[in-house]
Amino acid sequence: MEEGIIVKALSGYYYVENSQGTYQCRGRGLFRKQKINPLVGDRVKFEIDQNEEGYVYEISERRNALIRPPVANIDQSFLVFSAEEPAFSSLLLDRFLVHMEAMDIESVIIVNKIDLADESTKQELNQYKENYERCGYPFFFLSGTKGEGVQQLTPLLEQKLTIAAGQSGVGKSTILNSLVPSLDLKTGEISKHLGRGKHTTRHVELVRMYGGLVADTPGFSSLDFQDISENNLDICFPEMRERMPACKFRGCTHRKEPGCAVKEAVEAKDIPNYRYDHYVTFYEEILNQRRY
Repeated sequence: MEEGIIVKALSGYYYVENSQGTYQCRGRGLFRKQKINPLVGDRVKFEIDQNEEGYVYEISERRNALIRPPVANIDQSFLVFSAEEPAFSSLLLDRFLVHMEAMDIESVIIVNKIDLADESTKQELNQYKENYERCGYPFFFLSGTKGEGVQQLTPLLEQKLTIAAGQSGVGKSTILNSLVPSLDLKTGEISKHLGRGKHTTRHVELVRMYGGLVADTPGFSSLDFQDISENNLDICFPEMRERMPACKFRGCTHRKEPGCAVKEAVEAKDIPNYRYDHYVTFYEEILNQRRY
């Protein structure tokens, strides 16, 4: 039996790649009975029969998996935002970061369309860059349409499966096209009426790029916290995670308890107010989801 990785799933077929090539396969019927859904990024075992039809027979254990977009075994995420059109949102960025932390996926923050920002916006974005880098997140400014700053990303791709994720219209496909022009991925203009991009990526596909695999994923409009507990939310904030052991009470929620090292760090300006406010907002959202 051959081994490979699913690089594309489309119309009931799975395209499996290994060192010999790429093979069009179907999933075996048992997957449907067991409600197992092969995903792009899955390591699989497959066979090609005498009629040259391929069948996936076994899926290796996943290290992680996302449902939306449907990708498995992700090493890192390029979280793409734009300086303008649509405007940068630290709230949405923190939602993405929490989800990536919960899945043990490394995050790289990319702010595209920096050429559209005025000086005031650039100063504000530079402060965000400083804050997030202090948390351990790489943070890059670039202009995908002009190809400026894009090559900063190439060393990060080697030997990794990377997802490029973010709102529609922020320029994910434009950035990937700048990295590898031969991809010719479709890009979409911003809808003036809705203020957001049209969905131009219809399925997930892995492409080889600078020694790694990259998934161009459909845009996101919202992210919920269905799979994240309020009890584990704080560990999804690196600056809180490192201070948790110093809290006076075990199981501190960092909201009302005395002797909270996290709140002390907020008061000392070591944790930005907006990061703490987002934590509290997400905590309450998770509680409300559980109630209903």
